[in-house]
Amino acid sequence: MIKIVGARGTVKDVDSFLKHVLDFAQEHHIDVQLLDADIVYGKNHLVSAVEHAVRAFKRKTNTTNTLAMEILLYASGERQLKLAIPKIGIKTGKVNIAFVFVKKADDKISDSLIDKLLKLLSLVRDDKILNGNMDTLRKFGINERQIRTVTKAKYGDLILEKVAMVDIIK
Repeated sequence: MIKIVGARGTVKDVDSFLKHVLDFAQEHHIDVQLLDADIVYGKNHLVSAVEHAVRAFKRKTNTTNTLAMEILLYASGERQLKLAIPKIGIKTGKVNIAFVFVKKADDKISDSLIDKLLKLLSLVRDDKILNGNMDTLRKFGINERQIRTVTKAKYGDLILEKVAMVDIIK
């Protein structure tokens, strides 16, 4: 099962913040990835990244050792962590964060579990921050010429194309 939510708040220390998330994920037997929501173009962007990452592990073509890190690669449209983390990883300060929760099989990820993590991190849930816009495309690295090739309704497809390209550039 995949669940994607948005949240906003403040991150003072990224390493400490991520340690809390990792501990929580291990305790609850789930995979959790956090991404800069300002670089996310809708939930489909992240669902596609998860599907590609899961497929990479099944085919043994994964580049990283964990599903969460493989999701990060695909979500960023990059093949190397040294490029993916600065691009779409969380940063310090006031932030918008996209959370990707993945649990094996049909195990459900409850809203109360998500609320527990957000409370632990002092974040406020706000799924609207996951809606991409023209600025999101530019931050992702899509140029004006590429944007002009599609209608506004297809902007999300430009991101999905970059996610899918990770398989080719791996």
